[in-house]
Amino acid sequence: MSSKEHTVTSDELDVNGHTNPGLPEHKPRLTDTYPEIERRFERQVAGWFVLSMLGTVLFIVSFIAIEPGESYDLMRLSNTLLGLGATLALLGIGVGAIVWAKNLMNDHEVTESRHDIHGSEEDRAIAVEIIKQAKEESGIARRPLIRNTLIAALALAPLPAVIVFRELGPLPGDKLFNTLWDQGVRLAIDTGGIPENPRLLRAEDVTIGSVVHVIPENIHDGDHALDEKAKAAVLLMRIDPDELNEDPERADWSYDGIVAYSKICTHVGCPVALYEHQTHHLLCPCHQSTFDVTDHCKVIFGPAKRPLPQLPITVDSEGYLVAQSDFPDPVGPTFWEINTR
Repeated sequence: MSSKEHTVTSDELDVNGHTNPGLPEHKPRLTDTYPEIERRFERQVAGWFVLSMLGTVLFIVSFIAIEPGESYDLMRLSNTLLGLGATLALLGIGVGAIVWAKNLMNDHEVTESRHDIHGSEEDRAIAVEIIKQAKEESGIARRPLIRNTLIAALALAPLPAVIVFRELGPLPGDKLFNTLWDQGVRLAIDTGGIPENPRLLRAEDVTIGSVVHVIPENIHDGDHALDEKAKAAVLLMRIDPDELNEDPERADWSYDGIVAYSKICTHVGCPVALYEHQTHHLLCPCHQSTFDVTDHCKVIFGPAKRPLPQLPITVDSEGYLVAQSDFPDPVGPTFWEINTR
């Protein structure tokens, strides 16, 4: 071995025993060398952020100023401007951030040895130092033009979402608590759609083991029959009365083993329509929430958190099944004001 030959030490080897080649020589960018080019890229970044702000403004103005109505051309114009505004709002921030990172932020290569993750004071101090270093390397503190336009673009960007959510419709008021069911409303068989002459249901028509989809006979009342049907949909089942495990205060909510429960799952509102005759379980096909019909449809499996609301029923003087009242609990998924009733 020649005396000039270099002996590789353990510090120059990586974990696999290979020679560590080290970092390549740093090559400065044009923005690192020429201040006028640096200022040009700074203006480009600010321009992208301004474009984002203009896109947000375009979205808001288009949403407020153009009422699509029944005109296809206006609807197409509205959708085009809304899409263009949202695209510019997001694209401006994204491209501006990329141009900023590639041309103005510090691009020196660094290495850092892996170490155990601890929550010590030393680690926290290092984390704070990293944040300070990122602040210095990004130049956000000494580039007020970029900083201010970025803050403005980020502040405006959520406004389209806020406006869209606010315009989803008027506040529901007590509509989430009420359905078409009321005292004396007869149960009709759901044959699909909105029937002109609903077929009323007698208690003698429901045999043990059967399940019937029912709707209120007054399904045509109101201006939104389909919406009202969606809320008032009910599953009617008849089982042996001896198998029912009814609470004393709800013992008169059923009639001779006939029970009625909301068809709308209390998880996310899917239709509960799978009835297991042998186990008396109702199954939601979406997320497999399972309800026990013999025990007031309490949840026995799945993500649902509330039992299916029960519709109190009885029979009238002509033998037709009728509701005693509306559902005592709101139907469907839990919402923010469900406990205020």
